[in-house]
Amino acid sequence: MSVRVVVADDQELVRSGFTMILDAQDDIEVVAEAGDGEQAVAAVRRHAPDVLLLDIRMPVLDGLEAARRVCASSACKVVMLTTFDLDEYVYEALYAGASGFLLKDVRRDDLVHAVRVVAAGDSLLAPAVTRRLVADIVRRRGEEAATRVPPRRLDVLTAREVETLRLLARGLSNSEIATAFFVSEHTVKTHVSNVLGKLGLRDRVQAVICAYETGLVTPGAP
Repeated sequence: MSVRVVVADDQELVRSGFTMILDAQDDIEVVAEAGDGEQAVAAVRRHAPDVLLLDIRMPVLDGLEAARRVCASSACKVVMLTTFDLDEYVYEALYAGASGFLLKDVRRDDLVHAVRVVAAGDSLLAPAVTRRLVADIVRRRGEEAATRVPPRRLDVLTAREVETLRLLARGLSNSEIATAFFVSEHTVKTHVSNVLGKLGLRDRVQAVICAYETGLVTPGAP
């Protein structure tokens, strides 16, 4: 079954380039393109894709608001596209529910890999720049986050699930967590799924943010 994708960018050359790369894959199908934020939201409603590639800076309706609407009303995973690796809007995009972001000059293979990873339920946390962003979210919002997150929020998790969340926040993959726990990757996937379900989180990005906001992990800690 193909991964269904909507590509949304106000630059036609970028849209067509990404579409050509993705459509060339046997397991990926671009079902629609969009040139502004409103078109992107409408395309998601019409086609129910698995993944939306969405430019942060869009006309008519900006990408950030478009991401909020898509994440609030569908199961579609949103990957933000940006020109700069430290675009200020990336912080808000992650809070809006985006599963990660890509630079517009992303390599062909990395673009294809990102779509597959996000469609499978993971998030784009591997690049060091993304980990820096997540940590900086907490630095920027320190006191606000502390008042917003219920202090006993993690009490619903088992001890193993708490440790799974801790390792997720440190950037470990399922394979690396499995090695640390001396269990199978399937078991780790079950733990991750339980963490997301119990805490009401969309994906691993939000799990990492939650780990920082609740104080389970602190920026700069080993």
